[in-house]
Amino acid sequence: MNRKAVYPGTFDPVTHGHIDIIERASRVFDHVLVGVAHSHDKKPLFNVKERIEMMKEATKHLGNVRVEDFSGLVIDYVRKKESMVIIRGLRMISDFEYEFQMALTNRKLAEDIETIFMMTNESYSYLSSKLIKEALTLGADIKSFVPSFVAKKLKNKLHGKPHRRT
Repeated sequence: MNRKAVYPGTFDPVTHGHIDIIERASRVFDHVLVGVAHSHDKKPLFNVKERIEMMKEATKHLGNVRVEDFSGLVIDYVRKKESMVIIRGLRMISDFEYEFQMALTNRKLAEDIETIFMMTNESYSYLSSKLIKEALTLGADIKSFVPSFVAKKLKNKLHGKPHRRT
């Protein structure tokens, strides 16, 4: 059986929590497609190309994970990719209400597509991309929240590239 799942999101930027969900999904499914949403409404800090590059780097150790961008309805994207499963990560109980509402809406629009919720590891349950960006702007060290290459890109994006002294 060829079990394929789609994990959609903005991933602005990818966090250890996202990576945890992807790694665990890659053990359950034969193929996991990470769909990086264009998401103009959320006004992401990184453009879609940058987010894809970061996600590819963060998941390069997983042979059954592919990363690409998408726009439009998630259910249309899932169908196009010949999958029947959407993976959604849950951190806290507060995520559940929004995610449940979205899953029910998707089910109404596409009864053949299932949403599977995966709880993130408790050590990442408080992480959010928004919180990480806010913490960095206030001077926090974010290396324990995101891969080191992501922390560097975030710092460069939010604070400008460091100037080399000659």
